[in-house]
Amino acid sequence: MAEKIVVQVGKKLKDFKLKDHNGQDFILADCKGKRVLLSFHPLAWTHVCALQMQSLEKNKKALDKLDTVAVGLSIDAVPCKTAWAKSLKIKNTRLLSDFWPHGGMAKYLGILRAEGFSERANIIVDEAGKVMYVKVYPIKQLPDMGEILAALKA
Repeated sequence: MAEKIVVQVGKKLKDFKLKDHNGQDFILADCKGKRVLLSFHPLAWTHVCALQMQSLEKNKKALDKLDTVAVGLSIDAVPCKTAWAKSLKIKNTRLLSDFWPHGGMAKYLGILRAEGFSERANIIVDEAGKVMYVKVYPIKQLPDMGEILAALKA
């Protein structure tokens, strides 16, 4: 099997629209002038994914100070994301559904796994819509928010 090509730093992303856990549209172009942290997690209702999304929520104020909108993404459907966000007490972080076309955004970014879910990855998009940071983590590893905050400050 050929190795996937993960999106590269410097690539301008196409605009996209995904539903969040409240059924509202998230449109990348609406974030123009801010940076966007696309925090991909494989599947809702799993331990490390829960910790990853709770970390986004816990660090929202720090991300806001750095003019960064953080969103969590997975292939789970909106009703699943809604129930999961409620169970995790996520109120301020949007959890996006990359459900249809199945994993379309993850595939576009080169991080859709053969199993049908995304890698665990953080991708930061700058104010102009260009990728400025990419890190793919081992599937069982919790991403280090300190690393992300440092990348945003650099």
